[in-house]
Amino acid sequence: MKIIFLGTGTSQGVPMIAHPSGGCDLKNPKNWRTRCSVHIEMGGVHIQIDAAPEFRMQCIQNQIEALDLFVLTHAHADHVMGMDDLRRFCDLNGGSAIPVYSTTNGLLRIQAIFPYAINDKPVSIGYPAFQLNEMPKVLETKGGKMESTLLPHGSIDVLGLVFTEKESGKRIAYFTDCKAITEEAYALSEGIDLLVIDGLRPNVHPTHMTINEAVACAERIGAKQTLLTHMTYFVDYEETNADLPESISLAYDGLVLNL
Repeated sequence: MKIIFLGTGTSQGVPMIAHPSGGCDLKNPKNWRTRCSVHIEMGGVHIQIDAAPEFRMQCIQNQIEALDLFVLTHAHADHVMGMDDLRRFCDLNGGSAIPVYSTTNGLLRIQAIFPYAINDKPVSIGYPAFQLNEMPKVLETKGGKMESTLLPHGSIDVLGLVFTEKESGKRIAYFTDCKAITEEAYALSEGIDLLVIDGLRPNVHPTHMTINEAVACAERIGAKQTLLTHMTYFVDYEETNADLPESISLAYDGLVLNL
């Protein structure tokens, strides 16, 4: 199983409009963050999680050339606005619609933003088409399964996802954009190989976990490895990593892990 971190930042990431460094060392490329999304290859199945506004460039920079299904964790702009660029994968899939999974709220937002793409197939070559599906508790694919749970994120819930590859048995939990981990999510992620978790910044935020809150959740889960994601300009890669426990570190754009 492979995970590719296309983006690990927020709309207040680094560099930031009118405040480019925010205290981060911009000579370190790991401090340059596009908005948050990952690509997972599980038993030959290519799964895209979220589409940041920079999604097209993320795909080019990370050589993403195949996509079988798409999951939208939630419908905030920094996760949904790149979906129009899924059009290229419709062409690469022989003119088929991309299966899209999300919450009820997420699907409604997709319909509102991309009404021209809600079709069984693209209206023409070069157009997007989305086959919308409510995310089930368990989604089976030929490469393994995805389990989903809801996590609190302000006034909405987001999808927390746990991937289990059929052949290897390796497991990844992806918990982005959340204020807390629920008991159900703790149970799903027990014994996980890799935990990816929201660690926005050092100071308190009403809808995201702080670095310390994320670390506390990670220590309870006890993953073999934990990576924090969705960081703002408050978080310098080297300085923050130096203070984290041994099995916990920051993700960065372009990071590729093979489990």
